Amino acid sequence: MGMFIDVHCHLEMLKDLDKIIKEDVKKDVGIIVWNGVNREVNRQILEFCFEHKEVRAALGIYPIDALKLSDEEIDEEIEFIKENKKRIVAIGEVGLDYKEDLKQKERQKEIFRKFIKLAIELNKPIIVHSRKAEEDAVKILEKMKAKKVIVHCFMGNFSLVDRISNNGWTFTIPGIIKNSEHFQEIVKRTNIGQILCETDSPFLHPD
Repeated sequence: MGMFIDVHCHLEMLKDLDKIIKEDVKKDVGIIVWNGVNREVNRQILEFCFEHKEVRAALGIYPIDALKLSDEEIDEEIEFIKENKKRIVAIGEVGLDYKEDLKQKERQKEIFRKFIKLAIELNKPIIVHSRKAEEDAVKILEKMKAKKVIVHCFMGNFSLVDRISNNGWTFTIPGIIKNSEHFQEIVKRTNIGQILCETDSPFLHPD
């Protein structure tokens, strides 16, 4: 059996991480990508990854968390990520969320563009959250000519799925594929080389 990679999870929400990592390794989970959601978690990730080679860092600001910050604070975090570029594998979790906040769409887009620019500058993949905002997220990424795009838990329509696939971007498929016809269909119509696995732990458990 080969090695599994979990490309998207939130370990800050779990307890007894050392035990969890050891159990994962026993089950052939060789790499776990911990995604940042705010400034505090970004620092926690870097500290943890320093001593746990199985865990890799993706740093970013979740779209709703980003709305709480000023431009200056966001720019400061972007500079922090640049300073630690050699210690990270991706920019994430960033993007748009219209389910949680419909009133500040333009502000969300403005912040998202900053992180896309950062990912392109650092030549890192960008891990994209796009809840109820799938079409806008795809349009912005295309307009900015982003190439290394990982679309996390994508719930958009299949015309967008095909567009993403044709762009050469990558989907992360969560454990809920067990019962989700939507994710089963994404896998059917996408090149296997453009599919990664995620748990979004502690969310999206198959049962």
